[in-house]
Amino acid sequence: MPMATTPLTDKAGDEQPERAAPITSRFLFVDVAAQRAKQLRRGALSRLGPGGPHKLERVAMEEVRTGLIEYSLPPGLESAAVRAEYQDRTRT
Repeated sequence: MPMATTPLTDKAGDEQPERAAPITSRFLFVDVAAQRAKQLRRGALSRLGPGGPHKLERVAMEEVRTGLIEYSLPPGLESAAVRAEYQDRTRT
């Protein structure tokens, strides 16, 4: 489930969003982006800023790719996600 990021301030006082670690598992990426797209469809504001009339799914994917979306895994699923990521990397 995606969570809100905590804004950071730089020396000039401008706020910058805290960046999440990149998602290496494509399955986890799809799940997080799908949840974010659902939030956008329900009226959440994009964290990318004004950019034009893009599909909400693309906006959600770009937000996740750039690390603007924080997420957490439910207890017990962390090991399953790591296992799936390992299996994904070892397939060639």
